[in-house]
Amino acid sequence: MQGKVVVITGGTSGIGEIAAEKLAAMGARIVLVARDRERGEAVLKRLRELGPGVAHGVHYADLSSLAEMKRVTAEIAAAEPRVDILINNAGAMFSKRHVTKDGFELTFALNHLAYFVVTLGLLDRLKASGAARIVSTASTGHKVAKLDFDDLQSLKSYSAMQSYGRSKLYNILFTRELARRLAGTGVTANCLHPGFVASRFGNQSGGVLQSLFGVAKLFAITPEKGAETIIYLASSPEVANVSGGYFYRCRQVRPSAQAQSDAAAQRLWAETEKLTGVAG
Repeated sequence: MQGKVVVITGGTSGIGEIAAEKLAAMGARIVLVARDRERGEAVLKRLRELGPGVAHGVHYADLSSLAEMKRVTAEIAAAEPRVDILINNAGAMFSKRHVTKDGFELTFALNHLAYFVVTLGLLDRLKASGAARIVSTASTGHKVAKLDFDDLQSLKSYSAMQSYGRSKLYNILFTRELARRLAGTGVTANCLHPGFVASRFGNQSGGVLQSLFGVAKLFAITPEKGAETIIYLASSPEVANVSGGYFYRCRQVRPSAQAQSDAAAQRLWAETEKLTGVAG
């Protein structure tokens, strides 16, 4: 990882923060995408302590906003001649249905659209690396989701778990189609389930859900353990030529039948292009 450029969203807490610190300690230069300036500066300080003299950086954006997704990606692309690793990790779950100023359901925007827009906006920089990797955090929660192209944003009926599960199913389908499109370019794309982690995830879910997360985290794994598969996919030579996979505990596993559908992956890609105005 010496000298590698790693862009990571959701890198200021939980598994993303641990992954950023571990990869920095391995010699990588980290470029964070953060929403909270205080946490961003705190993590940046630790990264600089881990790698003195390395020009780690941070860009600030609200990744639930389409304009912000596009702006921050353009800023990174302008600043970085190449990107070796992109880690899509920012995500959340919400007890009630919220709509962004763009008219998107919030979970859908943050957990799926941001992965799509940021990745496509940095594809040229990833291809410039010659051997780049895209790592996206999904979840076993995708198995509870029912894919409905007439209701991608849970407008007909909303539950926190169903909406979150759908967004994680979209992550896997996105990875599947992305890997197909990137075949032969030297860029790989894989996703993972980190396990149920005791982190800040769920702290802003609201309502009863937030309280349930607090109790459940008493039995969760540590962020250090949860970050292991992210670090593995970003750095291990064992997966240098693996693409389109879904991993858990550093091993490739099979996702749900819906998540293995090429037709669904291609349709989701087309629908997402229409919604974002971003083509790839």
